[in-house]
Amino acid sequence: MPASASTVLDALGDARRRSILERLLAGPLAVGVLAGQLPISRPAVSQHLRVLKEAELVIEAVTGTRHLYRINPRGFEAVRGYFDRFWTTALDNFAALAVAGAATDNSPDGESGAEREERTDEH
Repeated sequence: MPASASTVLDALGDARRRSILERLLAGPLAVGVLAGQLPISRPAVSQHLRVLKEAELVIEAVTGTRHLYRINPRGFEAVRGYFDRFWTTALDNFAALAVAGAATDNSPDGESGAEREERTDEH
């Protein structure tokens, strides 16, 4: 079962985990390499990777004793869907305001909404 948007957002809420993901953008890395690039201990990196793995944001590949981690693009789908709802609503609201503004500006008397407001304010 895919991770929920809440699980993904919680995982992304930590700056160190975001930093790990940013380093993994360049390609798969081992825990030791990540620990060498970050100001935290190897066990701390492992704990952060565990959280990212549970959120399905990273995939672990084991080769012998080496554990390589890479970004799992599918793990971001839940949070993408979550934010798309807000984006869609914002665009729908903007479109409705634009249509309402155009209808007001195209009044039968040829006077724009701003001109009507000015004239009304003068009285």
